[in-house]
Amino acid sequence: MDLEARAHSEHAHALRLWLRLLTCSQLIEKRVRAGLREHFDTTLPRFDLMAQLERHPEGLKMKELSHRLMVTGGNVTGITDQLVAEGLVERTGVEGDRRVFRVRLTDRGRRAFAQMAEQHEHWIVEAFEGLSPRELEQLHKLLGKVKQHQKVFE
Repeated sequence: MDLEARAHSEHAHALRLWLRLLTCSQLIEKRVRAGLREHFDTTLPRFDLMAQLERHPEGLKMKELSHRLMVTGGNVTGITDQLVAEGLVERTGVEGDRRVFRVRLTDRGRRAFAQMAEQHEHWIVEAFEGLSPRELEQLHKLLGKVKQHQKVFE
């Protein structure tokens, strides 16, 4: 019996759905983490940082990266230090403020990320192979409704 089958209350359907969503998310993330480690000798946080930089070719300030990744500045600094040492990203100073740095992908980093992103897409597509195109669209619309409702609480 999985976690979502054990939910008991007057709101059992909503609780089971929440647990099912959480379980699916965790299982897919586990697959992605393992694949990144196995195929690219990297981690999901490193992939996520590079993904943010790929979306912003001009680079991002460390504080912006921290905000977008929803992690502390220390986490971003540690990951950035590793990626700089590997030649995948570079730091450049920001004119007018010697304390601030902008981080961006190097050409090598852009090529490495492109390979990872292609494989990442494949893993995500695989995760949803059990659904028909119609079911995928239906699930997307329904989750969109859930997402819209959450904006009331922001």
